[in-house]
Amino acid sequence: MEPIIIVLIILVVLVFIALIKTIQVIPQASAAIVERFGRYTRTLNAGLNIVVPFIDTIRNRIDLREQVVPFPPQPVITQDNLVVNIDTVIYYQVTDARAATYEVASYIQAIEQLTVTTLRNIIGGMDLERTLTSREEINAALRGVLDEATGKWGIRVNRVELKAIEPPTSIQDSMEKQMRADRDKRAAILQAEGVRQSEILRAEGEKQSQILRAEGEAKAAALRAEGEAQAVRTVFEAIHAGDPDQKLLSYQYLQMLPKIAEGDANKLWIVPSEIGDALKGLSGAMGNIGGLGGGSGSGSGNGGASVPAQERREKPSID
Repeated sequence: MEPIIIVLIILVVLVFIALIKTIQVIPQASAAIVERFGRYTRTLNAGLNIVVPFIDTIRNRIDLREQVVPFPPQPVITQDNLVVNIDTVIYYQVTDARAATYEVASYIQAIEQLTVTTLRNIIGGMDLERTLTSREEINAALRGVLDEATGKWGIRVNRVELKAIEPPTSIQDSMEKQMRADRDKRAAILQAEGVRQSEILRAEGEKQSQILRAEGEAKAAALRAEGEAQAVRTVFEAIHAGDPDQKLLSYQYLQMLPKIAEGDANKLWIVPSEIGDALKGLSGAMGNIGGLGGGSGSGSGNGGASVPAQERREKPSID
């Protein structure tokens, strides 16, 4: 009885193992390679799949999603014999699971080595300056070569990125010094342009202010001259309207003499010849005034006739 139970248990275990091997569940965005007696038979897609147990075997399970693989820095020599380290990142996707399994032993390693050799070919034809400024060009050339080479492997290279390009330390120091010199040069140029512009604006402002000041002074001088002319005209008209005689003019002339002598700078001044005539006229006026005073006293004492009022008004008074 016991041997029969043991046999039944063995049969149940075998059936269970067979069922497990028969039913294969493949996740989404994945594929599996099935071999029968070591030979490729088919590719299992996502979902529930049935295989023949103990005859069909699963060789490889491949992820069909886009993969990102960073590669370590690779030393590359430029056209001007400078060694630069370049980090690359590859974005690829398996499109044919069968080709990725049987056409290449390790497609990751194959892509890495192909990337290194392609980079050396591309960078070898560029100098350092062009290498540092032509990332898009390098990416496009590298992607074209990789896509063409990996197509037969069932792999599509979607994108290639140069993560970093590191020149030697000495070159970095030289580049930093050059960049610093360029920045200082640009700063000096901008400062000089600013000073020049400010000087031009200041000169323009001074020019405008001088023009406005000159115009104002000219207008003020014109108004002042017009006012003085009007004053002289008014005085002249007043003098002619009053009909002055020679004695009054002589007295006014004498009053103007002290004003002519005013000022510390007047060390010597010349008496004009007309002062004699003025003094004669003034002395005559004084004599007439004295005669008028004597006649009035005698007239009061003797009862003589007085000078007419109209004649007295015409005589200039002396302060």
